[in-house]
Amino acid sequence: MRILLLEDDARLGPWLKKNLTDGGNITDLFSDGIRAELAIKKINYEILIIDRMTPGIDGLSLVKKIRSEGNNIPVIFLTALNEIENRLEGFEAGADDYLAKPFSFDELVSRINAISKRSINKKELNIETIKSGDIELDLIKRICFRQRKKIELNNKELTLMEYFIRFEGKKVTKAMLLELVWNINFDPTTSIIETHISRLRSKIEKPFQDRLIKTVRGSGYVYTPKKNI
Repeated sequence: MRILLLEDDARLGPWLKKNLTDGGNITDLFSDGIRAELAIKKINYEILIIDRMTPGIDGLSLVKKIRSEGNNIPVIFLTALNEIENRLEGFEAGADDYLAKPFSFDELVSRINAISKRSINKKELNIETIKSGDIELDLIKRICFRQRKKIELNNKELTLMEYFIRFEGKKVTKAMLLELVWNINFDPTTSIIETHISRLRSKIEKPFQDRLIKTVRGSGYVYTPKKNI
């Protein structure tokens, strides 16, 4: 696996690179975000491991930038910032996972393998697209279409839509969404789900003047597709 590692700690960075390389990976280590960004544009990495606090371009800004450019390569944040607000910021920026320092190297490897396995399974099983009513998701290219029109969704919005389709007609609780989409335990004080669903609705419902995602007051949501005529 080709991995980009952005870590400016003079001891941790080389140690991680050695252990990842010893595990059979090709690991490119960068200590500043500017050089890392240039490498991402030139090399087809399979996963990015990003520290949030780095010189040049900080890790959070870097991930936001590559996501805005349509790059959906898997990202794991590896950082000392571990408050719930920090984790939500990371997922909001487009991270696929978030691991706090200090951490177990075995856990990092496990998370890398889990992300890699999900990607491989989709390809092997030819699960490239899923359809529901007049909505189609390309899970490999991370693109959404409705009535054959491309809808611009960010990574988390598309993942939300994917789970709504998979649980079509069934109630999906807020706790389920936090765990499935953001990989965090339920926090009743966070509004991240409401914020993302509001944005998702504005993109897949408002232009078509209908309602697909219905709120179940106090507990969750139910997605009901518009049937093709």
